Amino acid sequence: MQFMILIYSSQASEAAVHAEAHDDFRETHNAVISELSALGELVETRELSVLGAKIVSTRNGLSIVDGPHIGAEEWVSGYYLVNVADEKRVHGIAARLVEARYATVETRRLE
Repeated sequence: MQFMILIYSSQASEAAVHAEAHDDFRETHNAVISELSALGELVETRELSVLGAKIVSTRNGLSIVDGPHIGAEEWVSGYYLVNVADEKRVHGIAARLVEARYATVETRRLE
């Protein structure tokens, strides 16, 4: 089953990770990537930059404004695309991520 793990960030969560868990953050991601790769479960993982992010809307005519989403307290900052046996496995992976201590980490099954 393929799942996407969406990692959210905020100004507060990024500051907390940097101040309290920077080394753990890198070590954990490196370990997760190594493990998923070795098991053949990692499809892709990326960090998403907010630099150049745009919000495109056609609700009231074409509108393109700077992102991330206006007024959003959190934004998607990265993801893992994994191919794992079940929800229990993907939830275990998501729970290991340092970001889950400070912000939202969401899992979604790909249809």
